Amino acid sequence: MKKNRWLTLYAVLVFLFLMIPLVIITVTAFGGGSAITFPIDSFSLKWFGNVFTLKSFRRSFLTSLEVAFLATFIALLVGVPAAYALARSGIRGKQLLRSVFLSPTIVPGIVVGFILYQFLILTFRLPVMVSLLAGHFLVTLPYVIRVVGSAMEQFDFSIEEAAWSLGCPKGSAFFKIVLPNVTSGISSAFMLAFINSFNNIPVSMFLTGPGVSTFPATLMNYIEYNYDPTVSAVSVLLMAATVIIMVIVDRTLGIASLAK
Repeated sequence: MKKNRWLTLYAVLVFLFLMIPLVIITVTAFGGGSAITFPIDSFSLKWFGNVFTLKSFRRSFLTSLEVAFLATFIALLVGVPAAYALARSGIRGKQLLRSVFLSPTIVPGIVVGFILYQFLILTFRLPVMVSLLAGHFLVTLPYVIRVVGSAMEQFDFSIEEAAWSLGCPKGSAFFKIVLPNVTSGISSAFMLAFINSFNNIPVSMFLTGPGVSTFPATLMNYIEYNYDPTVSAVSVLLMAATVIIMVIVDRTLGIASLAK
């Protein structure tokens, strides 16, 4: 009984540790002063309006959405067949291949960003947008392979083999049998890869250039010279958007299905 009380206390402390900063950020977003203060001196919504009036915020937000969506989409096109091949094949060195695919998540992001900067921009002189997309693809691919690969390993491939024996071509069996049964894994991989791409800073800082900047990089540059509650307002809007997306996913796919 005493042990359960300590576990409950520990859980409460962890919850408070995670929630208190979010509460402070939310409160400071509604401050009327020209600087971030807690507690706030007055109530105001002007900083939320300032988020939408800043052209750099609007442009970089659209850039982040575009890059994150395209990088995640390409990562799915590459990662789903790769995860299927790793799950189906019995070749030696399968674990080594998995480690190679997951290596971008092991290497520090700043190292990955610097290497890509040297390789893509300085050596091959690719356009900034293409380099940024390639970097985010490299960042998102491991999440797709890891999550979809876990779903593939739980799938009973004897069902696919039964479809083959009944005359279904292998390509059709993949799209009609395998993919529908790993939809939850693909959805989870898309969400995880998209969020990581959208929030990525180390790779983006190296691969952005004149006229091309991601939203997190713009926020970093803004807070370097401005300490008003605009960034707090952005954080509140992003948290609200995340909650709305999770509610939509729960109503459509179900959170429990994504956790499988």
